[in-house]
Amino acid sequence: MATISLKVRRRFAAIMRRLREFRMIAKGLLDKDHPVLAHIIPVRRCNLACTYCNEFDDFSKPVVLETMLNRIDELGRLGTTIMTISGGEPLLHPQLDAIISRIRHNGALAGMITNGYLLTANRIEKLNAAGLDHLQISIDNVNPDDVSKKSLKVLDKKLQLLAQHATFHVNINSVVGGGTHYPEDALTISHRALELGFTSTVGIIHDGDGQSRPLADKERSVYTAIKQLEKSSYAQLNHFQEAIAEGRPNNWRCRAGARYLYVCEDGLVHYCSQQRGYPGVPLGSYTVHDIRREFRTVKPCAPHCTVSCVHQVSMLDFWRTPQTLPQPDGLGQPGAGKLVQIEQAQR
Repeated sequence: MATISLKVRRRFAAIMRRLREFRMIAKGLLDKDHPVLAHIIPVRRCNLACTYCNEFDDFSKPVVLETMLNRIDELGRLGTTIMTISGGEPLLHPQLDAIISRIRHNGALAGMITNGYLLTANRIEKLNAAGLDHLQISIDNVNPDDVSKKSLKVLDKKLQLLAQHATFHVNINSVVGGGTHYPEDALTISHRALELGFTSTVGIIHDGDGQSRPLADKERSVYTAIKQLEKSSYAQLNHFQEAIAEGRPNNWRCRAGARYLYVCEDGLVHYCSQQRGYPGVPLGSYTVHDIRREFRTVKPCAPHCTVSCVHQVSMLDFWRTPQTLPQPDGLGQPGAGKLVQIEQAQR
């Protein structure tokens, strides 16, 4: 149970965070020449090996702190309003708190996506002190299986620690779709998240190239039930998932490379985790010219994309600036982006 002191601190943090989120939205509506959200990778290594994930390895060293701080400052130079630390597993970086503090120093909201395995009470308090705003854990099943070890059975004690210590916002994301053996697990996970005072969202697992697969009848019923449980937060801006659930294309303007940036461990800017290699420009040389170009560039992978964060930030601009620039050669072809990323890294 949270103490009265923690409840007061948590409430104050929520009010201040919401004010900063309102400023973020206002800035995004008034000015389209800055990134709204950037995902930045401090370490590619992960302590797990979920079979559906193509965003990790088991050997990479953490990016050195000075390099990470410089990249945070470069994102600040571009006017980025949310910086989310991802991976791999970001808690494997030994100086993660300094990275979070630097994000806040640049005036941005600080988020993190983690598998939660390495959370302890002391670690959570350090994240509080560093200024973390949002944390998300994706839990794939109730019991670990051959697809994923991110299970409620293993992580429930970590969730209880978050409920007892965290002053930042916590969202628990459950999943349905390809690769999950028991769709009803997602509903159990959502109920547990709400019981502990967190928000809950549901995602649809994409294939290895970030593309959607329609839900079966049972998966769809679970998905609908969870949607009805969702509490209000900007993470619930996910109406695009209705088409994904039915296997229909979404008609939207993907603003990846402009409103959303994915910065890999090599410091290159990519459209997203599933299209690494485009545009493949070093963050240090990324400019407003690049943002304006990618804002207008058509992405052929967009109709069946399941990358929620890109959909969400692109909503700010659904009403303006048609995309008229041609797509990059090879974009959307399986593995194409990964090959370009390797070539860039070797230069």
